[in-house]
Amino acid sequence: MPGFIPPALAPILLLVASNVFMTFAWYGHLKHKGAALYVVVLVSWGIAFFEYCLAVPANRMGSEVYSTAQLKTMQEVITLLVFAGFSVLWLKEPIGWNHLVGFAFISAGAFFIFHRF
Repeated sequence: MPGFIPPALAPILLLVASNVFMTFAWYGHLKHKGAALYVVVLVSWGIAFFEYCLAVPANRMGSEVYSTAQLKTMQEVITLLVFAGFSVLWLKEPIGWNHLVGFAFISAGAFFIFHRF
């Protein structure tokens, strides 16, 4: 990654971008349920290729700054944030209070992964 992006930030940005691709690969087709399943699978696979092109470097670079547990936790929290936005903006599905409570518990778990006591 170019030197103007701090090493701790680069994997986060790449993981956000990779999650956008993966969310579309896994769930984007739900808006087009009339499409043939084999077409959906092939298109999703093609989109997922770009996710891998971002996720693998993110984890490689991130391992220089973060532990593997921290990287995985970061990935999960980013996945939830991207999915929540995707769900509301693309699928037009609301986020309820129960979802927010669940996300809060997951975020609390992330807090403990990133802090030493």
